[in-house]
Amino acid sequence: METSAFALEQVTVRRGDAILLEEITCGIPASACTALVGASGAGKTTFLRLLNRLEEPTTGTVTFQDRPLPGWNVLTLRRHVTLVGQQPVLLTDTVLDDLRVGRPDLDRREAAALLDRAHLSAAYLDRATTNLSGGEAQRVCLARALAVSPQALLLDEPTSALDAVGTTAVEGVIRELVADGLTVVLVSHNTAQARRLSDHVLVLDHGRIAEQGEAHHVDYLKEPA
Repeated sequence: METSAFALEQVTVRRGDAILLEEITCGIPASACTALVGASGAGKTTFLRLLNRLEEPTTGTVTFQDRPLPGWNVLTLRRHVTLVGQQPVLLTDTVLDDLRVGRPDLDRREAAALLDRAHLSAAYLDRATTNLSGGEAQRVCLARALAVSPQALLLDEPTSALDAVGTTAVEGVIRELVADGLTVVLVSHNTAQARRLSDHVLVLDHGRIAEQGEAHHVDYLKEPA
């Protein structure tokens, strides 16, 4: 397998009497898109949140770049491993100010370049965040995440609230980021999207890995005959 960005070894997450993930052992390849798929409630979001310590394992070990996560300063880790949630959340009044949330020193030229990577023009820099469509807002969130130069991007259902045009635009951004060498971990309930975007797939079922491997070998993603 390719070099792993993340590795999980016998990871279990319990919350009260509930077991959210059970004895997960797997690797997530670097510079590739890994899709986390499975039924609702299978543990996909919990898994994703483990990767930047928004969740902690009850038992087991999670590593990033061969270092156990507790060995990282948590703020440093979250700059290296950024998460973009299902619903775009914009934090300021203008697009430029939003891009500067994690990078106060960001100049307009750098901000325009980030928007270009997210398939938005520099004209958006002075737009009010309240006037953006869902697809535009999600791409601004992607650009804001890229502003801190992450090494891995965690995406939790990034297109579930978008129309077809917004979905196509965001998927195009994801493809380009992976082609540029970024590690992407994508939670998706959409098997067609996972087929389109992923190199590697982890199928979760009731908190366990039911299947894993290269996308074209995983039965869960195969189209019905």
